[in-house]
Amino acid sequence: MVFVKVRDAEHLEEALKRFKRECEKNGILKEIKRRETYTPPSIRRKLKSQEAQRRMRRTKRKRF
Repeated sequence: MVFVKVRDAEHLEEALKRFKRECEKNGILKEIKRRETYTPPSIRRKLKSQEAQRRMRRTKRKRF
């Protein structure tokens, strides 16, 4: 949960901007977008496997 206190003499727009930045840092918007659609377990496993392969390729490139 993200909390933002409005400071003295601070415009609402500035406080809203800080709130949005905090939400982005905490990954809340990313989580909401992920939960908007249902992904079957088979597709989730496939995506997880592809991400692991991508990470392995990146680490191999960095070593050489």
